[in-house]
Amino acid sequence: MGRYVFKLPDVGEGTAEAELVAWHVKVGDMVAEDQIIADIMTDKATVELTSPVAGKVLAAHGEPGQQLAVGSPLVEFEVEGAGNASADAAPAPAKAEPAPSPKAETPKVEAAPAPVAAGGNFVFKLPDVGEGTAEAELVGWHVKVGDVVSEDQLLAEVMTDKATVELTSPVAGAVVALHGEAGQQLAVGGPLVSFNVEGKGNQGEAPPPSNPAPQASVPLTGGQTKAVAPISSPLRGEGDHPKPKAKDGGGAPAARTLSARNERPLASPAVRNRARDLGIELQFVPGSGPAGRIEHGDLDAWVASGGRTPSAPGSSAGSTYAKAEGTTETRIIGVRRKIAEKMAESVRRIPHITYVEEIDVTALEELRAHLNAKKRKDQPKLNVLPFIARAMVVALRDQPTINSHYDDEAGVLTTHAAVHIGIAAQTPNGLMVPVVRHAESLDPWDTALEIARVSGAAKDGSAKRDELTGSTITITSLGTLGGVIHTPIINHPEVAIVGPNKIAERVVVKDGQMVVRKMMNLSSSFDHRIVDGHDAAVFVQRIKGLLEHPATLWMS
Repeated sequence: MGRYVFKLPDVGEGTAEAELVAWHVKVGDMVAEDQIIADIMTDKATVELTSPVAGKVLAAHGEPGQQLAVGSPLVEFEVEGAGNASADAAPAPAKAEPAPSPKAETPKVEAAPAPVAAGGNFVFKLPDVGEGTAEAELVGWHVKVGDVVSEDQLLAEVMTDKATVELTSPVAGAVVALHGEAGQQLAVGGPLVSFNVEGKGNQGEAPPPSNPAPQASVPLTGGQTKAVAPISSPLRGEGDHPKPKAKDGGGAPAARTLSARNERPLASPAVRNRARDLGIELQFVPGSGPAGRIEHGDLDAWVASGGRTPSAPGSSAGSTYAKAEGTTETRIIGVRRKIAEKMAESVRRIPHITYVEEIDVTALEELRAHLNAKKRKDQPKLNVLPFIARAMVVALRDQPTINSHYDDEAGVLTTHAAVHIGIAAQTPNGLMVPVVRHAESLDPWDTALEIARVSGAAKDGSAKRDELTGSTITITSLGTLGGVIHTPIINHPEVAIVGPNKIAERVVVKDGQMVVRKMMNLSSSFDHRIVDGHDAAVFVQRIKGLLEHPATLWMS
């Protein structure tokens, strides 16, 4: 029997540590390969970690709420074969509860960096990186066939509908095969990377022969594989794995350096978070730190320069009237591809009818300003969305069919009593629709708080699955960029979507007099198979009447 130490993998870009949320196993448990062992949380998402091996839990390092360093021991197993740690290294004392102090952790024993030729075959399978996820999209490779990788080295990035996750190697060995290419949907539990390792590995048969030319294997029907050319990673050129960081030579380089186009720039998590908040793409920022590391001062310099990279001496590329040459091809993968598929499906399956009405929101804006001036410190500042949400809730009482899902394949319309309003939100990962549940039970303050909470979770990547699914009708708002009108696309399988446009002062005729009023257009789309044009107009006119007389919103 051997001892296998499973170390905390890097589950996010540049993440140095993660919070242990909960254990799913305890010392003494027998676990199967790919069984869930713990939940951890980064600043982007909550991730379920699965066991890379089958064996008995000897020690579990950490307790819920504790911050654990990436690369530190998480769980120690007793396994068949040699394991990945020396046999004479005693495991940490077993306790009834897995909560030893970090100082008492067993010293980390590095696995041999290079496998012997007569080693075994280890197949790393795609783990479940999200609650109930059946598949994930391969975003990019960080290794290629023939590479010798160390334990915990970054292998690939995959994306679920919740987050993008970096997968690290559970073993040290030589890469024999890569199963899949960027943009491909891979099944959870399916093979991801095959290694040649010391010991028995986790497969009984010998590994496939390694071709000197870098090739990857792509699954075909019938369990066969097809050799393909090296996979180009959108994150690192031609499948190159990360270059080692240069040691600090005692000072920053004299000249600022810019990351290669496909290379992830060096930066601390704090710098990455700040860049994300500022909307800055780090690969374009010259770094002045060791090995080109980007520091906070580099971000300041980038902002001060207006987001321009200094041109090389003697270069004329910065000329305002220089000719532009060439083209750029961008493969649509990841979140953007999922958004494209969702929008195409909605337009293809749903015959949209769009209806636009202008609304006098002068009284509404006066009420909103009054409520904001009188609000308590613990109450949020109100914008127009809580009032629109309430108007929809009231209007749906007379037309409940609009609060429905239509399964056109089964021919079934499911009408919901509860109003779960989706809020279409732009995030760093693309368009997402977090959900405000039971909007019918919320006052304006609670509605504003919930909109802010779920939208914020979607933007920072911490939203859970149930916060991004289950809406029954959707609001899409472009805020101050709302324009005059737009034609919103229905969030299938819903049958309606409402989109407020920007509020602007206009000269209108009221009671025979020309007056300046605050006006807002309300754009909306309906599934014409379920909602007739007359019913759509009645619904919008009801919302219009409620918003123009806002005192009635919470009176019925």
